[in-house]
Amino acid sequence: MSKPTIALVGRPNVGKSTLFNRLIGGREAIVSDRAGTTRDRHFGDGTWNGRDFWLVDTGGLVPESEETMDKAIRAQVERAVAEADLVVLLVDGRDGLNPIDADIARRLRQSGRPVLLAVNKLDELRERDARHAFHELGIGEPWPVSASSGSGTGDLLDEMVKLLPERSAVEDEEGIKVAVVGRPNAGKSSLVNRLLGEERLVVTPIAGTTRDAIDTVFMYHGRPITFIDTAGLRRKAKVDDDLEFYSTIRTERAIDRADVCVLVVDAPRGLHNQDLRIATRAWERGAGLVIVVNKWDLIEEKDANTATRGQKLLVEKAPFLEHVPFIYASALTGQRARTVLDAILQVAAARDRRIGTAEVNEVLQALLERNAPPQQAGEAVKLLYATQINTRPPTFAIVSNRPDDIPESYQRYLVRGFRSAWDFKGAPLRLKLNRRGSR
Repeated sequence: MSKPTIALVGRPNVGKSTLFNRLIGGREAIVSDRAGTTRDRHFGDGTWNGRDFWLVDTGGLVPESEETMDKAIRAQVERAVAEADLVVLLVDGRDGLNPIDADIARRLRQSGRPVLLAVNKLDELRERDARHAFHELGIGEPWPVSASSGSGTGDLLDEMVKLLPERSAVEDEEGIKVAVVGRPNAGKSSLVNRLLGEERLVVTPIAGTTRDAIDTVFMYHGRPITFIDTAGLRRKAKVDDDLEFYSTIRTERAIDRADVCVLVVDAPRGLHNQDLRIATRAWERGAGLVIVVNKWDLIEEKDANTATRGQKLLVEKAPFLEHVPFIYASALTGQRARTVLDAILQVAAARDRRIGTAEVNEVLQALLERNAPPQQAGEAVKLLYATQINTRPPTFAIVSNRPDDIPESYQRYLVRGFRSAWDFKGAPLRLKLNRRGSR
């Protein structure tokens, strides 16, 4: 990433996610009173005094714990610190100095990274003197803040941008936003980690270990790709925990943000109705779609036609899937991982494809000659001309003297004709029918 990176670290429940959201100006990380809510590194895009930067919210660090989740989070925090240009250590001013704070501070001193110390939960002026106890950590002046009210955060941001490295050329090319979605434990984080070549997201055998939508940026064939690895979408009726419900809403928001959605399906469990709902939502929202059937290496009894037979059954349930690439892969072994990245680029290009008006009308004329529109009583139904009016997704407008009398079956015929004329694999197409003389 060309922008400098700032890592926000600290022990559990000191307010890192609340401060993260305050500093980037929005509710991006899940915030809860429950300790350990943020498990992964969560990237946010920040700006202050004309300086752009990435802010990284990390999970609560417990240095000596042997719990599986704590060890996974510890590895994530260590990697975040190693990649950061600046580290902000957040402590709880109301709790006072804690042995875990001292252990983290010692590790940060050894890292060689510039460190800022922020003392949180000092909402009142009379509480500000509590920060002086943290001089003992030996990492500089403690900056008093209140993440919940915003008090002191402006001063903290001033100091943060002062310590950032000098500006460098920022990549101007727009990146592709990719939402990796699917049911819990389908292997979403494992797939993203395989594509990135590192364990950037916490992966454990525990279903649902990725709760938050986490932006991760990397380059592929010269194109920046932003992965939004999401918590598994659950049927809403089964979401009875406020935290899990908020993660589900975050996943739907990730779909809304995405240029391309990668639906990860667990091969041994098969594609369920909930997977179809996720795919349908992405398609209806206008996102490109790639379906990755993960854990394909675990299917023992398969032949050359296994995938084709399964795909045919799915298309019968949801006909739009005929136009979506299916990739049979394994995040564990890396089988077809590069094919997934190639498909993302191809689908993004299809979603952004624009066809010249003359070419659109040539295809329309050929479709009309092959199969004229059904006629109703009265004036003959005519399709006069067409043009592409938008991309992302590709949208075509056809002008007619009687647009309300063109049946949906014929509209589907026109869309299929446009698809066969140009390569729109993985991209939904929109068709608008306008009346002659209307605007």
